[in-house]
Amino acid sequence: MVYFRIQNLLYDSTMIEIKPVEKVSAKVRMPGSKSYTNRALLIAALADGVSRLENPLVSDDTRYMIQALNGFGIQVEVEPEVFIVSGKGGDLKAPAEEIFVGNAGTTMRFLTTFSALAKGKVRLDGDERMRERPLADLLECLGQMGVRAIPAYHNGCPPIDIHSNGVPGGNVTLAGNKSSQYLTSLLLSAPYFQNDTNIFIEGDLTSKSYADITLDIMQTFGINVENDSYQEFSVRAGQIYKARTYQIEGDWSSASYFLAAAAVTGGNITLMGMNPASVQGDAQFPDVLEKMGCEVHKSTYSLDLKGRSLKGITIDMNNMPDAVQTLAVVALFAKGETVIEGIGNLKIKETNRIEALANELGRLGAEVEAGEDFLIIRPSDYEGVEIETYNDHRMAMSFAVAGLKIPGVKIKNPKCVEKSFPDFFSHWPPDSSH
Repeated sequence: MVYFRIQNLLYDSTMIEIKPVEKVSAKVRMPGSKSYTNRALLIAALADGVSRLENPLVSDDTRYMIQALNGFGIQVEVEPEVFIVSGKGGDLKAPAEEIFVGNAGTTMRFLTTFSALAKGKVRLDGDERMRERPLADLLECLGQMGVRAIPAYHNGCPPIDIHSNGVPGGNVTLAGNKSSQYLTSLLLSAPYFQNDTNIFIEGDLTSKSYADITLDIMQTFGINVENDSYQEFSVRAGQIYKARTYQIEGDWSSASYFLAAAAVTGGNITLMGMNPASVQGDAQFPDVLEKMGCEVHKSTYSLDLKGRSLKGITIDMNNMPDAVQTLAVVALFAKGETVIEGIGNLKIKETNRIEALANELGRLGAEVEAGEDFLIIRPSDYEGVEIETYNDHRMAMSFAVAGLKIPGVKIKNPKCVEKSFPDFFSHWPPDSSH
């Protein structure tokens, strides 16, 4: 086994040991948002003309999206800190081979509707975990419009075979309680449906902040969507995405780990180039830490957080699902219990994140109660263990926070962070020399 050092991390190909630090003090700049990057790639592919996407995230998930768009005849040039996308105005060719997306959930779900715009047959597939991630509600919606989108194993999960001659549009009903990505998939491609589209949400829409991201970027590229209290979304047919230069904002999900590092060590962190007014749900994570006792100062393009004595809170995290793991680790170092609610959709992420969190927090020594849509974390005495990441990038990065305080924490399969933040561990722990 070959070992090498990154700052004070002992690293090999299968495990990283995190060394505790006294206090984090750093200024850091975050990579581009994964949510915005993948939406921008698909929109630019549908636009008529060439778009420049600046500050994009370069990661496994966005690479899978680019490879998929290539299969549909879309040229994407990858240059330093920019993607140049030559859109075809919705004129897509069916790929000659199946599209493989690994475990990239946004890529799979966004492409499911996009594929129906191409006349012919498209097969979408992924890795073993992706073949367990449900798509049935989205497929049902496509079926309501007359599109044949059939799971190869008839289980509601990939691989999916899509047979289409275009998407008629019309009125459809979508269950809102599983994933907002199903709604986003329909909305992103809806301007190119043959008729106006009205999407009626059954029940309460989960993770509304991600729908906000979709509406925000669609509007920026020239598409109007009517949103009636997250219960009905209407898109007129015949609208065209306008090719443009687009600056992708920093990723607040990635920022959560650096904010947490300052919070648990009583240090301070400055996030540069971030938009505190972002519609990204995780842009509210500093407010969560402020409720726990941290000091937060926001300006137009930056944010400062100082760690203080932490206290447990009760909070609904439905609009910040990607920050739940980070919060759960911060809760280890708070006084009193922390109750995290509204997180039922974590069961269908890269892994069952409720179960994974309960397992690994418990192994560290915390007292944890887990239910269908909640976690309760009570602090205790901790000891370092080898953390199973379940091939989930957010498990690896959130438990790296725990290692700043608990000696002997080792992160298995550190390469899984390549899904969203490939050089995370070269910036960890955060300090001013990075």
